[in-house]
Amino acid sequence: MPQSLSRVLVHLVFSTKNREPRITPAHRGRVFDYLGGALAALDCPPVRVGGMPDHVHLLFVLAKTVSVSKVVEEVKKESSKWAKQHVGPDFYWQSGYGAFSVSPSTVEAVRVYIENQEEHHQGRSFQDEFRGLLRRHDVEWDEQYVWD
Repeated sequence: MPQSLSRVLVHLVFSTKNREPRITPAHRGRVFDYLGGALAALDCPPVRVGGMPDHVHLLFVLAKTVSVSKVVEEVKKESSKWAKQHVGPDFYWQSGYGAFSVSPSTVEAVRVYIENQEEHHQGRSFQDEFRGLLRRHDVEWDEQYVWD
């Protein structure tokens, strides 16, 4: 086959450093837009970007020429530089992340999940949400190292 074809959907989740609530309502829309633009610049079309003051969810189509780890590195690097100028000089992302494969049949459910983060987090912390994602995707983790 002379052509390389793929459509890999990724749900990427990462938090602000120490889960500090740095993404205030005043900045939220611009932060999410910037993250989506950073994905698009990597030829990874965003499907939905959202989150809470202490973390973000990015649902996107992975470009066939880049790894998930490279996408994470570039998106965090570029958005962190931007956020230091527009949100505050103490803005940092956590060093780790969670990346989960998404079936085309569940894209709409994940998109809605990301859109409804505020409702979803009434009474549920980021840590509990992240543990749930890890369990749902059969990812083993060590509680001692998953948080920074």
